[in-house]
Amino acid sequence: MSEQIQVVMAQIDPVVGDIQGNVDLIIASAKTAVTEYQADIVVFPEMTITGYPPEDLLFREDLYKQIDQALSTICDAVQDTVVVVGYPMLDDLGERFNMAAWIQDGKIIASYIKQNLPNYSVFDEKRYFSSAEMPCVVEYKGVSFGLLICEDIWKMAPASQAAEAGAEVLLTLNASPFSSEKHQDRIHTVKRRVSENHLPVIYVNQVGGQDELVFDGGSFATCAEGEVQVQSAEFVRELIPVSLLTQGSSVVVMPGQKATLFENEARVYNALVMGVKDYVHKNGFAGALLGLSGGIDSALTLAIAVDALEAENVEAVMMPFKYTADISIEDAAKQAKKMGVHYHSIPIESVFDSVEAALAPRFSGYAEDVTEENMQARIRGTLLMSISNKVGKVVLATSNKSEAAVGYTTLYGDMVGGFSPLKDVPKTLVYKLAQYRNTLGEVIPERVITRPPSAELRPDQTDQDSLPDYDTLDAIIKAYVKQDKAPTEISEALSIPLAEVERVARMINRNEYKRRQAAPGIKITKRAFGRDRRYPITSHYQEK
Repeated sequence: MSEQIQVVMAQIDPVVGDIQGNVDLIIASAKTAVTEYQADIVVFPEMTITGYPPEDLLFREDLYKQIDQALSTICDAVQDTVVVVGYPMLDDLGERFNMAAWIQDGKIIASYIKQNLPNYSVFDEKRYFSSAEMPCVVEYKGVSFGLLICEDIWKMAPASQAAEAGAEVLLTLNASPFSSEKHQDRIHTVKRRVSENHLPVIYVNQVGGQDELVFDGGSFATCAEGEVQVQSAEFVRELIPVSLLTQGSSVVVMPGQKATLFENEARVYNALVMGVKDYVHKNGFAGALLGLSGGIDSALTLAIAVDALEAENVEAVMMPFKYTADISIEDAAKQAKKMGVHYHSIPIESVFDSVEAALAPRFSGYAEDVTEENMQARIRGTLLMSISNKVGKVVLATSNKSEAAVGYTTLYGDMVGGFSPLKDVPKTLVYKLAQYRNTLGEVIPERVITRPPSAELRPDQTDQDSLPDYDTLDAIIKAYVKQDKAPTEISEALSIPLAEVERVARMINRNEYKRRQAAPGIKITKRAFGRDRRYPITSHYQEK
């Protein structure tokens, strides 16, 4: 005799620290899952009650009183379906644990402690949590479910322990942040666990933006043979049903929803849009504004902002100077009009003249140099931040990863802002993203994409006056920053002169002080600057 069990993957967007709001979302989602899908079990992401990552909120003792109340509220409110929910726990000895609770008939009938605590990249879980090595298997309607939390599925032991304890289906609660190749990594990892244990896996992932991180969702369920039977959409808040059918001694995952996943630039672009949208909305800004220069970086940033926030909530400011090309002014105005944003032009020549006059006595005897270029950028930064203060919109910085890597950006100038959408986007990818966005409807003038990039801070300036071409530069940055290769290795592998590689490496190292002062920005690669790559500012280390 066969029986069907309906599991619903709750791909939701909890807000860090909003305990009551998250509880309300959990309860509402569970009730909707019962009404729309007749859910027997609703599985939520890792640390749903607090949102992820709560970071040093975990040191606040009052947090755990609120969590206890939250669990009681869920138990009281949801009694017609099983809820599997993630949360942090503080025990009587002062140890903290990353937990999952199985709530059934208004009670917590089982709980699981996360075994593997990631302590790399953006993760600092060993800073906060203790671990355990005990499986948790719960029988429900004749089927035994094993619980896992995020990193546990990436290691062999936790899944094997659950299988040995009698699990017939593995439920894994995840807060797995986005990077461009991450979804395929998850699929391959889960398939390895399936091949080892021959058990179906239901993988539930968080969705939404949280500071530098974006959670892309993409929840899925595999059968015992490792094939994906159910696939949720990416970057969408939704409830996804998974039907389990018991057939004798086996549990079968029935084919269900199979969303089409994004590829390449489309996936990254959607991550950037979600990151900007949630950062602005969750932090209560009235909208966003940016300096629109007529160049590729600000053009792409404007497109992302409009797609995230809608045109009426976005403001673009052109701040021309005597070195600003006419085509830059034309293209900026053209894009602003096409996208329907609030647009202003504020010439900075008179402001520059005033600053130059004020500094003239102190600069006497010094030749004009990069100082005057940086003054232009800093004047623009001051104007943008002043508008931000007045109208309550966050300034979006427009620097990309390539520029930030080598310091080709002005501290307190074009680096100013509350958020930096392109912070982890290499320049070569900026161009690809701009071209991708234009396939959805042309909003970035073609000339912006095809003309040589320039900061326009001196006559006839181009980026390649100071830098290698961006294909070469990005290849060096990837090898040196992401892969930690030595300059000699990079030179040999990429056939780039060693002197050029060493020059770029020196620029990367000596500009760490700038990056430490940059606005937070969206992580899209496996090695972003900041918490991913933590380099000393003061260092005399040299490659041997």
